Amino acid sequence: MSLKVAVEKRLGSFLLDVAFDAPTPGIVALFGPSGCGKSTTINIIAGLVVPDHGEISLGEDVLLDTRRKIAIAAERRGIGYVFQDARLFPHLNVASNLRYAQRRARRAPYVSLERVLAMLDLEPLLSRRVHRLSGGERQRVALGRALLSQPRLLLLDEPLAALDRDRREEVLPYLETLRDQLAIPMIYVSHQFDEVLRLATHIVLMQAGKVAAEGGITQMSLDPKLRALIGPDAVGAVIDGTVLGEDAASGLTRVRVGNGELKIEAARLVAGARMRVQLLARDVIVSTRMPQYLSVRNSLPGVVTAIDDDGTGNAADLGSDLVSIDIGAGASILARVTRAATRELELAVGAPVWALVKAVSLRGHSFPAPGSPAAPSPARSAAI
Repeated sequence: MSLKVAVEKRLGSFLLDVAFDAPTPGIVALFGPSGCGKSTTINIIAGLVVPDHGEISLGEDVLLDTRRKIAIAAERRGIGYVFQDARLFPHLNVASNLRYAQRRARRAPYVSLERVLAMLDLEPLLSRRVHRLSGGERQRVALGRALLSQPRLLLLDEPLAALDRDRREEVLPYLETLRDQLAIPMIYVSHQFDEVLRLATHIVLMQAGKVAAEGGITQMSLDPKLRALIGPDAVGAVIDGTVLGEDAASGLTRVRVGNGELKIEAARLVAGARMRVQLLARDVIVSTRMPQYLSVRNSLPGVVTAIDDDGTGNAADLGSDLVSIDIGAGASILARVTRAATRELELAVGAPVWALVKAVSLRGHSFPAPGSPAAPSPARSAAI
């Protein structure tokens, strides 16, 4: 099943012309700078904004087709929505906010109140009024209320944007839990790449009202359009790995990536678990000889596949290059090296190299295997 969107909407001088076809379930991230049309896009999907032209379908169900004059009303689309500001009823406590969503659900329940309370750790908050909740707690309640409406699609419009860093870190694990335990499609709007890195299974990159690129996060992490948006410090590769176990000597987690192995500081994970690893280009050192007698323990053998100007500096010895390295099994990483180093090391396409990276520089996040959510997906709505 996939979510297909192709819509146009003119708002003054701004033209939204967006088309994408995203696999579901999972989290589709609409990622891009402020003002590029992300929120307008999901408001059209939700039925809150009427497009000038377009089609929207979820699997076999058509939500919108302006050519055929099909437009399912917002309340009949079976869509849950979590906004930036939670939008809870201030005169009700947490339990009453949740029960309100339960009573108004139009579809057969596939997720129970008990499960929502457990997944979002809401039991201790049930008797509290909204004004006594922290920002992170409000968003957890908003997530619970949206789930109890039994949605077949969940929209999240920058749900962490109003939170400080600590509260964001508090809520992110709960979003990961929803992704991993419920087979419900989600669209997540954000302009924070660290959120997308942790959560997304598919990225739709938006710029100036259009889709600049889309694809899986591994593919998109190497896309020049994404690199231009996230800035030089965040440029790097995101690759999927498999946990091999714990390294007894260091206590680090051993992860198979490509044809090599990394040791990463991460929570204890069972062998066989999937892990998503981010290797920033600025943290990767390139050697043309097999490394020996170094404190850096992570060394990945590979082959140079491309050398691109990083767009910095203008003299021969200034600025840097981005070196693409194939590490096997379909995985590639990026390394940023000075142009002088490119010349002195005689780096060229086809050259064998070793990519070195410190364990403390690596970011790893557990990730479910495809098709592994524990809960059934929401059934099709008879109202559509």
